[in-house]
Amino acid sequence: MSGRGDSEISETGEEQHADRAQGVEDVEDLEDVEDPDDPEYVARRARWTASGSGALLALAGLAAAVLRVTGSAPALVPAAYAFGAGSCAFAAFLGSRGRTRRALWVLVAGVMVMALGDQFD
Repeated sequence: MSGRGDSEISETGEEQHADRAQGVEDVEDLEDVEDPDDPEYVARRARWTASGSGALLALAGLAAAVLRVTGSAPALVPAAYAFGAGSCAFAAFLGSRGRTRRALWVLVAGVMVMALGDQFD
């Protein structure tokens, strides 16, 4: 039910294979046809995830530090948020360089420092 007439279906297997090979050569940007199981694709996705989550957590920690410093919280609380935000920013840098495992552990440590600072409030 492809809508083609009988004259178009009469191509042999060799002609179809040649057409597919020509189509592969015409693709300039290989990112459009990436295989999700490809190790390079998985590594690129891990780098983007580590960088993005590190940057997002760093911004959240920085915003929390600014909000806490303007309030009546003890000085340890904004310092903990700022230190945790710095750790998350460092994790984003590590993630962008491909050190995703280390970035994960630094992210966990940064969030734990921010959570510990929140306990002093």
